[in-house]
Amino acid sequence: MSVPFASSLMESIPDLVQAVIALFIIVDPVGNIPIFISLTKNFDKNQRKRVFRSAALTGFFLLIVFALAVQWILTFFSISVYSFMIAGGLLLLVIAIKLLIEGEWHEPAGSLEKLSAVPIAVPLLVGPGAITTTIFSIQNYGLIITIMSVVIVFFFVWVMLRLIDPIYKFLGNSGSSIIARIMALLIAAIAIQYIINGISYYSPMV
Repeated sequence: MSVPFASSLMESIPDLVQAVIALFIIVDPVGNIPIFISLTKNFDKNQRKRVFRSAALTGFFLLIVFALAVQWILTFFSISVYSFMIAGGLLLLVIAIKLLIEGEWHEPAGSLEKLSAVPIAVPLLVGPGAITTTIFSIQNYGLIITIMSVVIVFFFVWVMLRLIDPIYKFLGNSGSSIIARIMALLIAAIAIQYIINGISYYSPMV
């Protein structure tokens, strides 16, 4: 390993840490544990594992594809990344307020195949917040760090989904609910920052 490469790698670690933390908070696998359990309560252990494995893979590939195609998507629809940040921030803020007030996300139950894609992969794991965070990460840290952050976060998501039963037993319903609300508060703060960053581009005095 050359010295310049090692130096560049060390300098990128703080950016990678920030990107991973932001995306992890938005994806919120811990706060979503009660939701995942309730959505799969009618399945046996093996079926539940299949649902979570499929959901994690779907969410991972969706974010990777979006990260690679985001510039083309924005150009095709003539959308500024700052406009997308404002819209995504507003949607994310609505979700955060709902979680803060209700403490959970209500979705109708469905078949194993449907649940793995909707609502577990989308929008619970990969929703407007995760997509907006990915765009924000690309603009601030670059494509490589963004992809690395997606890989790291979804590795943790996969591990947590495999351990969801013991984690839920350890946290309990009240513990999971508290964590969900704390995460919702952090999501609200991140959403507001996205909105401020977007507005600041059009109104530098903000």
